[in-house]
Amino acid sequence: MENKLYVGNLPYAASEEDIKAHFSKAGTVTSVALIVDRATNRAKGFGFVEMSSAEEAQKAINMFNGQDFMGRAITVNVARPREDKPRNFGDRNRDRNGGGGRNRY
Repeated sequence: MENKLYVGNLPYAASEEDIKAHFSKAGTVTSVALIVDRATNRAKGFGFVEMSSAEEAQKAINMFNGQDFMGRAITVNVARPREDKPRNFGDRNRDRNGGGGRNRY
């Protein structure tokens, strides 16, 4: 088992320090990454917690999955590897005139 956990349904007010303090009850937290929106710099409501061992990660899942954290029932499970998604660069495959209908000049 991995020792990196996905944590979902986090309250937007939660800080990395809050999350670290909470997960420290299950063992040693080596890192916390709270995901934020680039445009607004607000938390997106999920993040990742890395525990020092797989055993501590499993303990954190058992202790916290579905449990209340700052007023919300959080989801805690093993983090899956990130999937590479094709990037969409403004639909460059469409024609230059916007892609639909007739072009009337």
